[in-house]
Amino acid sequence: MSNSTNTSMEVEVSSEQKQAETRRILLEGIIKFLQRGIAAAETHYVYRALRSAFALRKRLQPDVVAELVVAYSSSANSQSVQSCLKSVLEYLQQSPAENTAAGVCEPEVCLFLGLLAMLYLLDNTHLGRGVELSNVLISVISTAQRRTLDPISSRVFFYFSRFFEVADRLSDARPALLSALQAATLAGMKETKAMLLTLLLRNYLHYKLYDQAERLTAKSSFPADAPNNLLARYLYYLGYIEAIQLNYSQAQTHLLEATRKAPSNAATAGFQQTVHKIYVIVELLMGNIPERSLFRVPTLKKPLLPYLELAQAVRVGDLNKFQDVVSKYQDRFLKDSVLILIQRLRHNVIKAGIRSISTAYSRISLRDICLKLHLDSEEDAEYIVAKAIRDGVIDATIDHEKGFVQSADVHNVYETSDPQYAFDKRITFCLGMYNDSVKSMRYPGSDHRKELASAIEAIKRERELAQELENDDYDGDSDEDAMDEDL
Repeated sequence: MSNSTNTSMEVEVSSEQKQAETRRILLEGIIKFLQRGIAAAETHYVYRALRSAFALRKRLQPDVVAELVVAYSSSANSQSVQSCLKSVLEYLQQSPAENTAAGVCEPEVCLFLGLLAMLYLLDNTHLGRGVELSNVLISVISTAQRRTLDPISSRVFFYFSRFFEVADRLSDARPALLSALQAATLAGMKETKAMLLTLLLRNYLHYKLYDQAERLTAKSSFPADAPNNLLARYLYYLGYIEAIQLNYSQAQTHLLEATRKAPSNAATAGFQQTVHKIYVIVELLMGNIPERSLFRVPTLKKPLLPYLELAQAVRVGDLNKFQDVVSKYQDRFLKDSVLILIQRLRHNVIKAGIRSISTAYSRISLRDICLKLHLDSEEDAEYIVAKAIRDGVIDATIDHEKGFVQSADVHNVYETSDPQYAFDKRITFCLGMYNDSVKSMRYPGSDHRKELASAIEAIKRERELAQELENDDYDGDSDEDAMDEDL
């Protein structure tokens, strides 16, 4: 009996210690950095506070967040901030109170505390209360638009959309996101604008509204200095939209940039897998075969296994094998939302088979082509070969009377302009990377110029003083010479 009592007391003590540790870190660390960033109007302090808060997400407790809210609740706050703090306490199901000794709560601190409450409600699946609290926080954002508010407001909109997505009501969030995008564009809140663009594209793609997503990207500009995680997500959505609309070259470029912009760690493994699935299909649609090393990456090996079999079927031009792979992994392709793109690969499989046949045979009958490609009739084979010749897939001629295909001699690739195009593509990529690296560099502010000016003035004063001393020494020697002459 005594042992069980001691064990329960130890558990209670450890729980209290954990709450005290969380409270201390939040009070002394995160809020301190947040207030320092507000005072200095520097966003990197705000980013550090947000990173620390997300690291403590699993240890968030409603009473700890409520204690922080009460500490900043005061009658001196603005009406929107005070109503927001009361709403946070209400949705956390904590009793409202005011601290008479508290000073004025900044909107950044209010939104940060609301963001902590949103994380708690999302992790505990209180979706209804989370949506209502999100609307309250968005009203605070609309009344106070400042530079230091930008990183916090972007995350508020992210979790606002996340509540609707988990509740399977993503279309209901679209009007609020569109109006917020207009406000963020007018206010110059770049990170919030970038976040809202990615959320709207995700919203449109979820309901397969590809035309509306394309119009949004055409009529809006993505901020150039947005964080890399938002840029990578935006490039992925852009590449997916262009792949659906048959712009495969642009889709390949954007998907490749998305994989390079996203960090390569365990946290982003899911994003890398999703992007590479679309990238492999786009490569196949362009007539290229992805490198085998791509399918050997540890984080991509298992998820890309169906796509490896698909690439092998396209490479050899085996139509039966291609259809078997599609039927075998149809549920997987539907879940990945790529079945509509894979269905376009049938013609590519046939073209790959015709290319391999044209390389292996200098002359072959249409009947043999029909048997090798498993086509229905010789007329279908003749039509497909003629289209391949017109598209530049093979260099050959068709003898309609005798019913055979005559392949032309293989030309040296270095006599064509293909190497020039390849070098131009690589040089353009390197120049783009160089320009991006120059733009992303951080330069020191102008505070050091004051110190430099004061140092220059000090050097001038030292030189003037040294010159005066030299003049004094010269005058002293002349006085001594005059005294010697008198003697």
